[in-house]
Amino acid sequence: MQSQSFANRYLTMRREKIAHGWTLAKRNRGCYLFLAPYAILFFMFFILPIGTSICLSFTYYNMLEPPRFIGFQNYINLVLQDEVFLTAIKNTFVAAVIVGPVGYILSFLFAWFINELPKWLRAVAVIIFYAPSIGGAAFQVFAIIFRGDNYGWFNSILMELGIISEPYLWLTDPRYMMTIVIIVSLWMSMGTGFLSFVAGFQGIDRSMYEAGYVDGVRNRWQELYHITLPSMKPMLLFGAVMSITSSFNISDVPRALCGYPSTDYAVRTVVTHLFDYGFSRFEMGYASAIATILFLIMILSKKAIAALLGRVGT
Repeated sequence: MQSQSFANRYLTMRREKIAHGWTLAKRNRGCYLFLAPYAILFFMFFILPIGTSICLSFTYYNMLEPPRFIGFQNYINLVLQDEVFLTAIKNTFVAAVIVGPVGYILSFLFAWFINELPKWLRAVAVIIFYAPSIGGAAFQVFAIIFRGDNYGWFNSILMELGIISEPYLWLTDPRYMMTIVIIVSLWMSMGTGFLSFVAGFQGIDRSMYEAGYVDGVRNRWQELYHITLPSMKPMLLFGAVMSITSSFNISDVPRALCGYPSTDYAVRTVVTHLFDYGFSRFEMGYASAIATILFLIMILSKKAIAALLGRVGT
């Protein structure tokens, strides 16, 4: 009888909450109308594709036949049978562990240094540092630098200095390919996160620094830790999310520089593996399973970074 009474009270409370929610929704329907365009676009181009991908990951779907449900077979094949995927996971984590944190720190430091420049020089520096992240010509420049013959700039310099006696195949030798991809990815990592840091520095109230010096701040490092970082937490989190996304999405650099597929899959990444099965083999169910695993990894990494940044300045 007591359990029945508790269940009835719970249902009554739920009905009252739902009724109260509908009342608030009707009262604020104008606000919801203004939010509707963004909500519809967000659902259509974010929520719906993710949900569709997760559903397709449990099917065999080759775009010619209707999807056929096969349960967890795609995930089992990925973990137990697909050795190239395991190589891609390893390469992705190696690149992400280096490119993500190092690129994030470099973006912040460069933005910090640029913030101290005069206004006109600051604008020029921002363009110089941001340009590589949007310039497709960067691939061609690095392809010439690491070209595997005497005409490659790097080979030419090393041979003139007597360090090597014959040209190295930098972009096809598995010993050097990942290192070059990481270097190029770092150079191109000054993207949206870098701009958010620049904007964050400009948005800090200068009176906070004056108050800090009154309260005992004595040098730039104390100023950075006690005033700048706590004031920029939203920008730091946004930059971290962008850094995680870019580091786990490394694909264009290895495909443009090292070929597709690369020698011995030395620079195969998860996104490259996804591209292979999705756009070359058209095995959309298997590609969706790869995308789902990558999505979960990125979400967990974002949660970890958000928890870490929550302690900054506390």
